This record gives sequence, C-alpha cells and structure tokens, in this order.
Amino acid sequence: MVNLIKKEIALCLHPTAFIFLSFAALVFVPNYPYEVIFFFSCLSVFFCCMMARENGDIAFSCALPVKKEHVPLAKMLVVIGLQCAILLLVGAMGAIKGAVLPAEQYVNQAGISANLALVGNGAVLLGVFNLIFFPRYFKAPEKIGVPFVIGAVAVFLLISVFIVLRWATPLYSITLNGLNSENTGAKIAAFAISVAVYVVLSAVSCKLSMNNFQKIDV
Repeated sequence: MVNLIKKEIALCLHPTAFIFLSFAALVFVPNYPYEVIFFFSCLSVFFCCMMARENGDIAFSCALPVKKEHVPLAKMLVVIGLQCAILLLVGAMGAIKGAVLPAEQYVNQAGISANLALVGNGAVLLGVFNLIFFPRYFKAPEKIGVPFVIGAVAVFLLISVFIVLRWATPLYSITLNGLNSENTGAKIAAFAISVAVYVVLSAVSCKLSMNNFQKIDV
C-alpha cells in the first residue's frame, strides 16, 4: 500500500493538485463565496484522474504485485491527504486574516466568514464530492466526465444552500459567522460535526469504490 501511494504521488498528481492549494489565500478577497475554494480541490481530482487515464495508469497499477482493491484505495488516500491540506490551509489563512484585519473587514457579504464553520462547510462539500465521484469513477475509470459533472453540480448546489443559510438563518448569520473568538463553542461544535460527516462519507466512498473496482475487467 505504501508503494502504491508513493506511485500515486510520483506519477499521478497533476500540477494543479499543488497549485490549487494556494487558492486558500482567496479568503483575503473581500465578499467572495469562500466555499468555492474547495471546488478547486475537486477540480484537481478531475485533472489527476484524466492524466492517469491518458498515461494508462490503471492498467499499469493492476499489473503490479498488489491487491486489486488497493488500487482505488491508494488513489483515494492521496486525494484525502490533499483535501485535508486545503482544509488546514483555509483554516490557517482565516485565522491570519482575523488577526491582521479589522473586524469589520472580516465580515463576508457573499457568504460565511473565513472561520472554523467555513472549514466545516468545506469538509462537507469534499465529503459529498468523494461519495458521488469516486464510486462512479471506479465503475469505469476511462469515463471521467460524467462522474465529475454530477459531483460538481452537487457541490455547487450545496454551496448555494450554505449561502442561503448565511442570510436566512440566525445560526449561520450570527452564531456561526464572524471571528473564531465569537461563539467559539458553537463554531467548534459545527466544525467537529462537519469533520465527522466528511470522515463517514469518505469511508463509505472508499468502500464502494473498492467494491466497484473489483467487479470491472481492466
């Protein structure tokens, strides 16, 4: 498994996987829907899978002395690592923004502020994308477009829901909005619940992907 993960990192990571990590700095853009940052992480998965297809990576991986079910697991573990990185970076950038900018400039008119609740929203978005994209992708690894489009549509619909909640509910507009130093307990609870959702959705996605991949003839 370790060697498969090393192979994924060395041969299958598209440059955008690293470039899009820098998009965490978009939290400094005033009045921007910050949840969109996490979509770029999903987009990098599409580019990585497309590059793997063009290079015949799936067939190559299955020719190695490894268990077939470990092939999708290794790819997903690398993706989960990248997703955790963007979540950490957005959280760190949000904390820096809160420390260096006046409180009135921290408010986001296009959605929730760059705080722990935003990171939690991102975790839910990435978990939903994993659950939709990977099981479909590993049914037919040569067909990437349809699974990605379905996953992207679901992500943007969920982003829209989060934006509506920001203005329609006191929970999002007051309690979970603003600096991390305000209503800290509620923000930590929302973050913890969202991370738990991400873990469950990603674990289910891994299991379904491994089962689906076992059934195909590479």
